[in-house]
Order: sequence, then structure tokens, then C-alpha cells
Amino acid sequence: MTQIHQNNHHSGKKKIAILIEQEVEDVEFTVPYNGLKQAGMEVVVIGSRMNEKYKGKRGKLSVQAEATTAEAVAEEFAAVVIPGGMAPDKMRRNCNTVCFVRDAMNQGKLVAAICHGSQVLIEGDLLKGKQATGFTAIRKDISNAGATYLDEPLVMDGNLITSREPGDLAIFTTAILNRLGYGGKDVELPDVKDTSAEWWKLADAWGGSTKNEIIKGLNTALAGERYSLEALENYVKKESDQEIKALFQEIKTNKQRHTEKLEIYLQRLHEKPSLAANVANQYAKVKTALTGSDDIYQLRCALGDIQTGIGDMSNLSAMYTDPVATAIFKEIQNDLGKYEQRLIGLYQARLASGIKPPKPTTGAAVTM
Repeated sequence: MTQIHQNNHHSGKKKIAILIEQEVEDVEFTVPYNGLKQAGMEVVVIGSRMNEKYKGKRGKLSVQAEATTAEAVAEEFAAVVIPGGMAPDKMRRNCNTVCFVRDAMNQGKLVAAICHGSQVLIEGDLLKGKQATGFTAIRKDISNAGATYLDEPLVMDGNLITSREPGDLAIFTTAILNRLGYGGKDVELPDVKDTSAEWWKLADAWGGSTKNEIIKGLNTALAGERYSLEALENYVKKESDQEIKALFQEIKTNKQRHTEKLEIYLQRLHEKPSLAANVANQYAKVKTALTGSDDIYQLRCALGDIQTGIGDMSNLSAMYTDPVATAIFKEIQNDLGKYEQRLIGLYQARLASGIKPPKPTTGAAVTM
């Protein structure tokens, strides 16, 4: 576990508040905290309760707050950082926390929120007329709060900075540092709009994902795509319904493109596919050979594979502080979501035409 010790040092340094609550997304606290500290800022960890140790949702972080939002005075700080995870849902229930953020915003202090952090801004009625972003799951909440939601790594509007997810962290933290006046010829931070910069290296230096962790994620995705590709090949061979067959072929082409993107990025990182990724297609060949040859059964199998992939990609998209890997995972997830809807449409159409679904071969009874 990472232990962040209390810092009572008071000086002429810029004072930054970073909010903490239980089940914070670990890296969304760690990366801005370390980035600001390494830049020489005085970073104060502020929670809602005294005498409480806050833990991250992934179990990597353990931190004691240095003050509470009940006693903190917004005037004393140059900026407030709101990390995400499950923490903002708890922060927004604390009126002291919401008032502290509202005061900072109204005083023109820099307020920076990432992921679900915008929930605190929503609670404080601070988004009306603003451009903002946040984790995709709260995009409608942000819009309903009166903001224009932008699906971009970084959105800056006046004294408000927002980002979407762990993959944006290096850009998010760099934007905060820039706005706080950290920079100059001696400081080598990429331009926040530079999409070719190796942002993962900067995030790694601030406590984000390591290269090995990113490679593990890429190989997990590659294994899934190679498995699905081989499985679809087998479904196509057994399928006699031409409409379903054509959709399987289309999904195959899409997955081949995903596979190439993952392989190319691994090469850029000077890595090769893992053993698990290399044998995934063999595993699929064995497993799908055992399936039946009924048309609608192939459709259900493909739908199941797609739904598994959506869950896997959703998890991978929120895990790594690398914008390139995250973008690939999100593209795969979005494409799978579209194909899931098309497969469901075909499945429902076949049921409506009188084709009965196959009985499950295994599984336990579920009592509701």
C-alpha cells in the first residue's frame, strides 16, 4: 500500500487542496498529488472526517487526511483537485465539501475534477453554462446540470478544468501545473494538445501505470480479440442463415482491425504478444468445436462472446494511465456495443418468426 505522510511544512509555496474520500480511484489521487508535489507545490489532503484513513477502490492507496472540509478555507488555496472513483458520490453527500468547492469556484480559484469528480460540481450547481467533461457514465448528469458535455481528454472553461478517466491523468495534471504557473525553459512538459507525446511515461513518473502494467492490459485485450476472431470463424462455417453469416463476417473484419492496432502499439512499446495472446485462437478453436450447429445457437454464442468482450474492455478502459491504450480499448468497447445491438436485433427477429432458442446444456436453476 502507498502511504502518504502528513506534511506540515508551511512556506511561500502555492497551496493546493486535493479532496479524498473512501473508494477513490487510486491513480486519480496519486498522479495529481505526486505531480503537484514534485513541482514544489504544497499539497494538502482534505477529507470529510478527522481520524479516518481513506483507502482507494483498488487497494493500492491508504492516506490520512490533513484537514477536513469543515475547517478548510477556500481563500487559502490556489486550486482544488477532485479525483474520481466512488469517492465523489460520497463527497457530494457532505455539505461542507460541496460548500468548500463552491466557495473556491466562486472566488475564481482553479477547480480541477476528473472522472466522477464532476458529481461534486453538479451537487454545487457549478456547471450551468460551462463546457465540461467527465466519465462517460455521468455524461447525461453533466448535461442535465446545464453544461455542454465534451468527450475530450481535457476541457478548460474559465477556472474549471475537467477530464474523463485515468488515461487522461497526465494531460489533466500537466494542465493544472500550467495554470498554476509551473513551466518555463527548464521544465519539459508536453503541450496538452500534443497527441503524439508519450503521456504514459509522465503518468508513470507520477505514480501511474507502469509499462509492464500497460503491456499486460494490451495483451489481455489482444487475447480476447484473437479468441473472438477464431470463434467467429467457426460460427461462420456452421451458420446457414445468410444475414447472420454476413454480420459475422463484418464483425470479423472489425476484429482484425482491432488486433492490428493492438499489435502495432505493442511493437511501438518494443514488446511482443504474450503466450496467452498467442494461444487464444487455439483455445477458441477447441471450445467452439464443441458447440452445436443450430443457426440461432451460433447467434447466441456470438452474442455471449461480444457481451464478455464489452465487460472486459469496460474494465480495461478505466484501468491504465496511458491515453493511447485507453483509446484503443474504448474503440473496441464502442464497436462491440454497436454489434451487440445488431445481434440482438437479429436474435429477436428470428424468435418473432417462430424459431425457438436452444435449451441451455448446462447451468443451475436460479430462484428469484
